[in-house]
Amino acid sequence: MTVGELAEAIGETPVSVIKYLMTDLGVMAAVSQSLDVPTCEAVAEGFGKVVAGEDDEFDEDEDDDEHSDEDWEDTAMGIGIAMDEDDPEDLKPRPPVVTIMGHVDHGKTSLLDAIRNTRVTAGEAGGITQAISAYQAEHEGNLITFIDTPGHAAFTDMRERGANTADVIILVVAADDSIKEQTVDSIACARQAGVPLIVAVNKIDLEAADPNRVLADLASYEVLTEDLGGDVLCSQISAKEGTNLDDLLGKIMLQAEVLDIKANPDRDAQGVVIEARVEKGLGTVATTLIQKGTIRVGDSFVAGKASGKVRALVGFDGKTRYKEAGPGTPINVVGITGVPEAGDLLTVAEDEQTARELALSREKIARERKASRYQSGLMQSVAGIFAGGQKERREICVVVKADVQGAAEALARSLSELKLENEEAEVVIKVLISEAGDVTKSDIAVASVTPDTTVIAFNIGANAAAMDDARVLEVPIEYYSVVYDAIESVECRMQEILSPTPEGEYVGSAIVQEVFNIGGTGNIAGSKCRDGIIKKGSNVRVLRGDKILTESKVRTLRNFKAEVDSISTGDECGIGLLEFEEFQAGDVIESYVLK
Repeated sequence: MTVGELAEAIGETPVSVIKYLMTDLGVMAAVSQSLDVPTCEAVAEGFGKVVAGEDDEFDEDEDDDEHSDEDWEDTAMGIGIAMDEDDPEDLKPRPPVVTIMGHVDHGKTSLLDAIRNTRVTAGEAGGITQAISAYQAEHEGNLITFIDTPGHAAFTDMRERGANTADVIILVVAADDSIKEQTVDSIACARQAGVPLIVAVNKIDLEAADPNRVLADLASYEVLTEDLGGDVLCSQISAKEGTNLDDLLGKIMLQAEVLDIKANPDRDAQGVVIEARVEKGLGTVATTLIQKGTIRVGDSFVAGKASGKVRALVGFDGKTRYKEAGPGTPINVVGITGVPEAGDLLTVAEDEQTARELALSREKIARERKASRYQSGLMQSVAGIFAGGQKERREICVVVKADVQGAAEALARSLSELKLENEEAEVVIKVLISEAGDVTKSDIAVASVTPDTTVIAFNIGANAAAMDDARVLEVPIEYYSVVYDAIESVECRMQEILSPTPEGEYVGSAIVQEVFNIGGTGNIAGSKCRDGIIKKGSNVRVLRGDKILTESKVRTLRNFKAEVDSISTGDECGIGLLEFEEFQAGDVIESYVLK
């Protein structure tokens, strides 16, 4: 049903319906554009109309009135724009959009490097991709748009976004490593998005390479390549040596020809934000893949809860400036107020005021939904306390700032999902802020309100004013360039909160070299004193890495076969503790005296 037809059905003017869609539902729509059933129902109810009955015009394509969250995300209310189909006669061929996916360190970015003939991986922390990147390459006169996605587990959401914007997915699998966790995750993303796969078996130049094993393992996940009688295209390549890259590009174009990829360039632009970041001198820059229409310098637009007017269109090389960009083109859009989230739709609006009003409406709606979720969670928590039996809940607050919005979201999501618990308490992470850009004074101010809040700066720095405030307010700023380093650090803090280090003066420590089982006595830690002294009956804690396993007392202390009262630096000994025997070689036993 179009907006005009809906307005007529509920007895309102099209202008009133369009205004309600914009201000109350955050949806951009024109009179001739179509609306889905849930959105039509929401508009009708908003004007006080009753939607009921099997013969009701709004229910003709639905079995019931229930809509799940997933259904909502596919509606105009979830997407933010009304559905708009182009006339088939207006469609013209566009470059295929190819997402490169796979497990970390299997060579995704190296493959893209080889195609682009550049060096990207060497400049990335840890040699892994930690943001989505978009580029274009040419093959036999045809342009191909590539999207590189991260392989680390923390970036699942970003991989899903990459899959949802692609026409074709290249699944990169290392010939010497075969199927791994993120390989399976990438296959699931492709299936969920309904996008065809092309398998690229990489690193065939290595001695340990076994491409046949890779193909057999893929078959166990119902990915059957042509060699095994299936319909999935496959190329065996070496990104490092440049082997068979033309074969892979040829198969991409073959798949694109089968898909008959087209779009209408002669309309207002619509695209998806691949990544957003804040750059000095430019402000917010959104790497955007144009899906329909043509975006031009001077166009007003809205992207999620952000809006703006195009001041510049910068190519993927970061230097070339364009006056316009058509379908299938990745482009950096400059001129945004606010920072859109990766995955937001960027849509050209009628004018700057319309774009700004729509962005404000969406921000208000998002705020109301967040408050509703918080209220619901609070009520559940209170109910649990009154019901009894609920563990003590301890929170660690963090402020997450990153170079790009997608990385900030991925890190914040991973931290929010962390949870440690024992019989008495549970420790969780509360993310106060998750944004792109340098650490600022306002970030420090927010962090200072809640005691022991840490600011995590991922691939960015802090300005001088922020650093001064952090020192005065004693707010720690931790800098990271690899995502799992940040996650592991927070996990260690959670362990410390769950099992806090007792207040005491350090006396000495020993490292466990071997574990012996003594009949009737239990496990004894064969150890060597590293420094200080350890006395029989003293307070100790056992550490494994950065985690405290237990706090106990020395039950027995032997030097060779003799029971002794103490040992000192360099002495070898056997240590037995009260109510703890799960020693491992490498554990550290620290002794302390309570203050």
